[in-house]
Amino acid sequence: MITSDCHMHSAISSDSTADMEAMINAAIDKGLEYICFTEHMDLDFPKKYELSFVFDTDEYMKHIIKLSEKYNDRIKIFKGIETGLKTNLADKYDKILNAYDWDFVIGSTHLVDDLDPYYAEYWDVGDEKTCIHRYFECLYDNINACNNYDSLGHLDYILRYVPSKGADFSYVDYQDILDPILNHIIKNNKSLEINTSGYKAGLKSPNPSESIIKRYMELGGTSFTIGSDAHAPEHIAYGFDRLKNLLSLLNISTYNVYSGRKPKKIQIL
Repeated sequence: MITSDCHMHSAISSDSTADMEAMINAAIDKGLEYICFTEHMDLDFPKKYELSFVFDTDEYMKHIIKLSEKYNDRIKIFKGIETGLKTNLADKYDKILNAYDWDFVIGSTHLVDDLDPYYAEYWDVGDEKTCIHRYFECLYDNINACNNYDSLGHLDYILRYVPSKGADFSYVDYQDILDPILNHIIKNNKSLEINTSGYKAGLKSPNPSESIIKRYMELGGTSFTIGSDAHAPEHIAYGFDRLKNLLSLLNISTYNVYSGRKPKKIQIL
């Protein structure tokens, strides 16, 4: 089994109402050995969406340390954060990341030109392929500007919200921009997150899709992290059995768990 879930959110993140302790107990019930709360920190998130993806890092640290001590003999809890990458935010994120003893940092792209693809308005600006390609372009710009992260989160996040559910998605249609992204994270010793929320969104693959994972490996990539992106206790480790089958087919037998920003290889049992 996969024994860790290193991408989850509690009520500390604006898009969740989950109690952190309830999430911990659900993870224990599911037999996990390691979890990481990677709460949303999306600085400068557009006000029109009426969501503030910013949290009190001091309070987070105090709370997570207290719970880590309480559950120390039952599960290992890591201190994490998911930064919403934008080209103008590198210095601000550096200050946050350098100020605390984080274990794990996910770098994610959630916006395209200050539009959230979760909303229908984003898909009104062009055809699906154009909209998807623009997302990857923004992601590439973001990782070139912001290098202070450990794993690239849900690389094809946008496929969760494509009106067609990504039915026509083909890696080769975007190879001109996906290859530079994959080469960049390999060169910079970053992990590639495999995020099972794609299954929950009705996709046939996790995020990123199987074809992107294969291409990453063809280019020499070997470092992965695994997370469910759970925002509620019932979604912790969502789709992990299904993912294990895919990883077996791809001959992926290990993934990384980060402690103190350093990776540790975990064997898939």
